[in-house]
Amino acid sequence: MIKIGMLIGDRYEILEKIGTGGMSDVYKAKDHKLNRYVAVKVLKQEFSENTNFVSKFRSEAQSAAGLMHPNIVNVYDVGEENDIYYIVMELVEGITLKKYIEKKVSLSVKEAVSIAIQVSMGIEAAHNNHIIHRDIKPQNIIISKDGKVKVTDFGIAKAATSNTITSNVMGSVHYTSPEQARGGYSDAKSDIYSLGITLFEMLTGRVPFNGETTVAIAIKHIQEPMPSPREFVPDLPISVEQIVLKCTQKSPDRRYQKMGELIEDLKHSLISPDENFVVIDDGEALGQTKIAEPEEEDRPRKKPQGARRETDRDGLRLNDTGRIPPVKKSAKKKSAEKTSFNPRMEKLTTLLAVIAAILIGVIILLIVGKSLGIVDLTTLSGEMTESGAKTEMPDVVGMKLAKAQELLDEVKLKYEIKYETSSKYDEDVVMSSNVKAGREVTVGTTVELTVSSGKDGVELPDVEGKTLAEATAILEKEGFKLQVSEVPSEEVEKGNVVAQSPIGGSKAPRGTTVALEVSAGPDPNRIAMPNLIGLSEMDATAIIVEKKLSVGTIKTVNNDDANMIGLVCAQSYPEGTYLDAGQSVDLEVSIGPDNLTYGFYANVDSPALEDPAYVSGTTTLVVLTTADGKELQRLNTDTFPVVMNITGIKGSSTGILAFQYTLTPQVTVTDPATGVQTVQPGTPETKVITRTVAFTPEGAAN
Repeated sequence: MIKIGMLIGDRYEILEKIGTGGMSDVYKAKDHKLNRYVAVKVLKQEFSENTNFVSKFRSEAQSAAGLMHPNIVNVYDVGEENDIYYIVMELVEGITLKKYIEKKVSLSVKEAVSIAIQVSMGIEAAHNNHIIHRDIKPQNIIISKDGKVKVTDFGIAKAATSNTITSNVMGSVHYTSPEQARGGYSDAKSDIYSLGITLFEMLTGRVPFNGETTVAIAIKHIQEPMPSPREFVPDLPISVEQIVLKCTQKSPDRRYQKMGELIEDLKHSLISPDENFVVIDDGEALGQTKIAEPEEEDRPRKKPQGARRETDRDGLRLNDTGRIPPVKKSAKKKSAEKTSFNPRMEKLTTLLAVIAAILIGVIILLIVGKSLGIVDLTTLSGEMTESGAKTEMPDVVGMKLAKAQELLDEVKLKYEIKYETSSKYDEDVVMSSNVKAGREVTVGTTVELTVSSGKDGVELPDVEGKTLAEATAILEKEGFKLQVSEVPSEEVEKGNVVAQSPIGGSKAPRGTTVALEVSAGPDPNRIAMPNLIGLSEMDATAIIVEKKLSVGTIKTVNNDDANMIGLVCAQSYPEGTYLDAGQSVDLEVSIGPDNLTYGFYANVDSPALEDPAYVSGTTTLVVLTTADGKELQRLNTDTFPVVMNITGIKGSSTGILAFQYTLTPQVTVTDPATGVQTVQPGTPETKVITRTVAFTPEGAAN
């Protein structure tokens, strides 16, 4: 059992419970080995006792531990101690996307799409490592305090679904794909479906399917048509609507086939939201076998709203495998099917079957021909070649790219180019081709050329400050790809590039994707964090207040740079991070290196500087302490100035001088009988005066 303060794995100190879920509890902990804070997710007792589940959980969590991506909550460690099974993850300060949606009701189109892009990039990294999430939902997406979007719980979902944990435990039925609801095979396209549902919820503030039971909701995912988000957000751009609908197609083959395609369309929608560029397969494209629909009497009829259902969905139950059992046809129905024989329909069915068989044969031949490089399937798209004319693949390996392109154009072959670094080939020289020289291929076939970008790549153009159009033209001309996202900016004009990664001037292979952050202009509701490093505590505090932020905790710390003594050496948010008005900013002020020592060499004047009533010659106790209260010297004196010469002071660059003394004021007393005034001593008064002093750095202690 986990208790606050206990140490697990000989390194993780449990500090506090920060969350709970269907299968686990989450704690904040300190990793004493690496001196950092982490999140520790501990399996609940009922799952820890299931050896089959624990085995799959550990295997999947260990796989997820290999994932490292800015949009993924990284897994650091997996362990077990005294029947406590846990995973150690990156600690992300923030809220879940679910709570964020509840807080804002619904998100703006730009914000929803931007979040979806970051989520997609994290999932894409996992898919590239052959890891499927299987439980994408807003509860598993975290928005950090600095605005980063991160996906969590990779690995745990597969272990759960492998053990047929019910939807009540998983809490995921609102986002599950039809194939998952049936209990069938799930892959990357299942994550795409769940992300589509999540995007729908971000835009509309609600889920598309709801019901009284998990089974009822699952059936809706399988049977009912997906509502358009435009029904709830009438001014939704058509491209975003189509992206949601393509992600949530019932058939996995009609969805985006990989995350990269979805990311490309999401980015396109940010630039051209009202352009209808999303292509949704209608299922009847050439080369597909169309599945015959059931006869009219077998088709489910859509009932009027409010009508009673023939089948009580709440009465459905999952079978032993966790799947929704198929609905069986009644004997009466089967009898009706047997007696409804139609000779003309049988002939038509036979004819359709023959045509389908011919089409399948043609498709198989085309696929085989494509794999051998002798058939170009693009001819089926309507761009017919010269009656299947053949041409010979020229030898372009070792040739400059421009010359190779000329030769391919002459023989009417298309080409795609990818770049790789090479120490063997000079820049812009063709290193290889996927079609061998001399092979006879169909005119119009696309040939893939691998071209050298030199030993260290090519120098990346610097496009910061340029318009997006200029940056695009410059980078694409040099063979680079683009990934564009918008960020608010007060300094950079709207539509211009704020930052790029990799940075301009660095070396990269042609074909590298360059991430561009483009200014969306200033956001009146957000404040850019200023750079406070190197300022005095007073100046930094003034700027924080001026920016309409609030000052949080200020603490003194050691810093190796002796020139930073007394200055701000760290701030809780990096420069450029956008914060809400009033958000708290913490500061760290340097007291120099850990082994730096200081000295105090001074002639200390009397407290008359602060107290004009001080009488010269008064016996005074003088105490010198460091700023953190360590006493350095104590003495009594009635003569000032006092010489102090102290060396080897550690841990503080400032100190406090305290003066304590007793004064007896003179009081004038008037005799009421004679009116004569006399001066008499009054009541003694003890005073304490303090004075802040600065120590002088001596250098590092030996």
